[in-house]
Amino acid sequence: MVKKLSHINAAGEVRMVDVGGKKIAVRVAVARGVIKMKSSTLAQVKDNSLKKGDVLAVARVAGIMASKKVPEFIPLCHSIPLDSVTIDFDLTGKDFIGIKATARTSARTGVEMEALTAVTVAALTIYDMCKAVEKGMTITDIYLESKTGGKSGAYRREK
Repeated sequence: MVKKLSHINAAGEVRMVDVGGKKIAVRVAVARGVIKMKSSTLAQVKDNSLKKGDVLAVARVAGIMASKKVPEFIPLCHSIPLDSVTIDFDLTGKDFIGIKATARTSARTGVEMEALTAVTVAALTIYDMCKAVEKGMTITDIYLESKTGGKSGAYRREK
């Protein structure tokens, strides 16, 4: 059975979902992504030797700031109060940085878009700060890993 799209009304027109009747619940979403680069570029990120400054600190702040602005650039998203957004980096690979964003709210709707946006903008910021030494970086594998809370229940992406 195909689920009905919540952003389409009976006449087939786009609409913003009315969440006014939903219960306030704690909702958490985790998103991940990767930015691939040369090992020499990653080495400069790790030892903080790029001219633009601390790449990971700036990317973390950019991702958090972007998560707060999701309704401004994704149509039909609700403004929601964010209780927290964290961004963590995995530097264990030889030629990539893994990015994980966790968004948490107590609201009537979920924070999946906020977590996905945080990962995406963190990756874009890393690209921007490293592009002087490497323009061929690739941003890839951005996905929702999990979400909890709300009427639809928990979700965990299958490996």
